[in-house]
Amino acid sequence: MSTDQIVVSVTEEAIEAILGIRAQEPDATDLALSLAVTGVRGVDFAYELTFIPIVDAGEADSLTHHGALPVVVAGGSIENLSGATIEVRNGGLAIDNPNSPLPKFEMGDATLEGDLAAMVQALLDQQINPAIAAHGGFAELAGVDGDTVFLRLGGGCVGCGLAQVTLSQGIEVAIKNAIPEITNVVDVTDHASGTDPYYQSAKK
Repeated sequence: MSTDQIVVSVTEEAIEAILGIRAQEPDATDLALSLAVTGVRGVDFAYELTFIPIVDAGEADSLTHHGALPVVVAGGSIENLSGATIEVRNGGLAIDNPNSPLPKFEMGDATLEGDLAAMVQALLDQQINPAIAAHGGFAELAGVDGDTVFLRLGGGCVGCGLAQVTLSQGIEVAIKNAIPEITNVVDVTDHASGTDPYYQSAKK
């Protein structure tokens, strides 16, 4: 296990609060605070905080000491918790995490040539789809009508609760920034069935 790099910081106020809670447990000094990402809630990660015996920390986990408080970050959660801070907020423990379950769109210089449809397709191929591929999804061009782009989401994006947020806060922003002529981006995916009846009916 890693013990040299702090994945998650803990404020002094939070350390004091956690140690106070731990003191009520049997063999308290043998316990570490365990932190893991358990899923997604809304547009943020969901977390589990519990106490575990320090000796139960796994080889892939990160174990660091914050004063008298050992903290174990589950190995599978290290990347998603890197740089996070445990703090006291509104009378309870909270996690300030700079990471997000949303895809990260690191937009560089895409080669955009041809008409609007060709430029959108190039942007999807070169930058947008590589970003959302890590989340098991993809976006494909369903059509362009004037200043409006119609996109169909596929893979892990179909039925995903984050799909609309990814579209509005990620894909749409990326397209509008790269191609100012585009002012509207519409998701034509039927997230219940995986088809796109809206665009099909519009084409008739």
